[in-house]
Amino acid sequence: MKKKKNSRELDEAEASVRKRKKRRNRETMLITYFFVFLMLAMMGNLAYFVVAESETVINNSYNTRQELLASKNVRGKILAKDGQVLAQTLVDSSGQETRDYPYGDLFAHIVGYSTKGKTGVEALGNIHLLTSNAFIGERIKNEIGSEKNYGDTVVTTLDVELQQTAYNALGIYSGAIVVSEPSTGKILAMVSKPDFDPNQIVSLWDELISDDDSSVLVNRASQGLYPPGSTFKIITALEYYRQNQGNINGYSYRCAGNFVYEGHRINCYHGSSHGNLDLQKSFEKSCNSSFANIGISLDLDQMEKDLNQLLFNTALPTDIVSNKSSYVLTSSDDTYDVMQTAIGQGKTQITPLHLNMLTCAIANGGKLMRPYVIDRVENYNGSVMKQYSATTEAAIMTADEAQFLTGLMAGVVENGTASKLKGLSYTAAGKTGSAEFNGEKADSHAWFTGFAPVENPQIAVTIIMEGAGSGGDYAVPMAKRIFDEYFGK
Repeated sequence: MKKKKNSRELDEAEASVRKRKKRRNRETMLITYFFVFLMLAMMGNLAYFVVAESETVINNSYNTRQELLASKNVRGKILAKDGQVLAQTLVDSSGQETRDYPYGDLFAHIVGYSTKGKTGVEALGNIHLLTSNAFIGERIKNEIGSEKNYGDTVVTTLDVELQQTAYNALGIYSGAIVVSEPSTGKILAMVSKPDFDPNQIVSLWDELISDDDSSVLVNRASQGLYPPGSTFKIITALEYYRQNQGNINGYSYRCAGNFVYEGHRINCYHGSSHGNLDLQKSFEKSCNSSFANIGISLDLDQMEKDLNQLLFNTALPTDIVSNKSSYVLTSSDDTYDVMQTAIGQGKTQITPLHLNMLTCAIANGGKLMRPYVIDRVENYNGSVMKQYSATTEAAIMTADEAQFLTGLMAGVVENGTASKLKGLSYTAAGKTGSAEFNGEKADSHAWFTGFAPVENPQIAVTIIMEGAGSGGDYAVPMAKRIFDEYFGK
């Protein structure tokens, strides 16, 4: 006969059972929480993909969904900000579709083309142009009748008159012009030369891709890399201001037409002797000697960090296809490299779009806006499907620093190398540049970058003219034509 358990043994047994149940419940809950978390993460990832990444994936040239969309929808229109047609698809009586660019060469690079690949707005807005948001009843009717729907319309920020003015101003020169709105980042005009007629892209293709010397298909405005010349003195001046905590009143230099340090010599443009200079006058006269002197006083390690903040050696925050500007000076480089870099020569290279973005940040109190060229997407009946808006990317300088640089650039117009912009119905601020290339002093690109009006900046203009010479002589008159067109409205 079995011995009966006493109450203590029973209590211990029950406690043991409860512990085992509690442990099993805890393990079950942990497993449940893990799978719930996993499901939420998957849902979050799916939601992020739909909102942020799906357009990028569909826009990929290897995605066959594009072919499906193109078989169902006629590619939509691309319009200027005022509704003028920049690209459209013409359909003949047999159903043959032809992509048409009414302005031909004028918007070749920024609007782009959609055959032989896709570039410009044709690439940026590709998924919208291939997608139809026509009314559901109309889409059903077309589906039943085996008719194509009309794709959505992409409305850009581009201004036809400003684009035409910039295009005409650049004339026969190779180079680029970027015109933008500092407070929003809107691209108002973007010109690159040499150019091509996108209407003829198929017949011209073999010729264009074999032309290695001119790189016609390259958008020089966002992809062209150039020595910045004296426009880089904006950055050298900013760095001097930062490293001296804004105390620049004590700076003085006597220019005799050249600067010699440790056996290395820097000459002023045409050997001009500028006399006694403070920092303001050094900037206004674009004195190479003075800025070489400033360059050797700077902490190069700190300068390298600051230039990375100013978007050198990094991808620009924009959907427009662009190249990285490069800055490679370090504390291990010799004195001559330091002096050359300080005046915008040396190994530094910059794109016109990047320089325009820096100019906009100065005009916008130090805040960098993300450049964009698509304003909104509409269905073909004009109903807005998606609205794009201005985005502040970062504060890349303080308001005090921006005000300091604005003062320097305004002085260039009032007393210096951009005086052709002086005494007009609007005020302007800017910096000229003559960037030597090929190691020949006689060969230089002409630069200008600036904004207007000084007191309430509305427009920023950046110009590069390849091999033209002096920025003050060639690029500034171009800028004046663009400013005049804008303010003449």
